[in-house]
Amino acid sequence: MKALLVLALSSLCATAALADEIPTEVASQNTATVEDYTYDTDLDIARVVSMSNIPDVCEVVPARMEYEDHQGQRHILNYKIMGNGCSNGS
Repeated sequence: MKALLVLALSSLCATAALADEIPTEVASQNTATVEDYTYDTDLDIARVVSMSNIPDVCEVVPARMEYEDHQGQRHILNYKIMGNGCSNGS
């Protein structure tokens, strides 16, 4: 039993040591920058990760898109969009 505890602790220490060796660039890529869209926002979208669902209402609603730029940095973009509940002509 004591041998298993020592083995588990040494494995845990080895894992923690490896986590300390992750380069800062890699760690920063996992952190998304949150931005609010304006007409002046310079977008560099290489890949869309996710987009929020747009509700079936006839009004402007908040929306969110998560994307990666061409350097691999993640961004979260908050913006406004017209809901999907408006019919043509009304």
